Amino acid sequence: MQIFLSDRIPTPIGELLLIADQQGQVRGLDWSDHEQRLMKLLDARYRQHPFLLQTADNPAGLSEMIQRYFAGELAVLSQIPVVSHGTPFQCSVWQQLRLIPAGSTISYGELAKRVDRPRAVRAVGAANGANPISIIVPCHRVIGANGMMTGYAGGLPRKQWLLKHEGFLR
Repeated sequence: MQIFLSDRIPTPIGELLLIADQQGQVRGLDWSDHEQRLMKLLDARYRQHPFLLQTADNPAGLSEMIQRYFAGELAVLSQIPVVSHGTPFQCSVWQQLRLIPAGSTISYGELAKRVDRPRAVRAVGAANGANPISIIVPCHRVIGANGMMTGYAGGLPRKQWLLKHEGFLR
């Protein structure tokens, strides 16, 4: 059984739950009020290799890096190592999400084009919604084709706050 480390991080818009491995790679990050959803995602991903959670203070400095993001150091997210287990399609979507710079957004249709599946807009939306590493894998940077705010597992008010924090919204 593998050991994952967990920490709770206060932010201006709620507490985050961080799950990291012992090598300092983020395996999960979500809002504490969505902890059950995160644990279901992780349990499904690691069914073949179960894990045990241990509480840790600032594992591998990751909690501090996330706090730096909330303090305005937006580029720190790109320095945080992540490991995501999903289908090859989901992983391709999540990799593309990490390429969206802070302060910008793309549509689900554009994201589908970037993973070479231009007609798979709904599948891209489903992969985006199954992302177990919120903020670092910035699913909040994907919006509707008409520029409207669309679903975010953490809630639209948090999505709006994150986009404003990154300078996209005024």
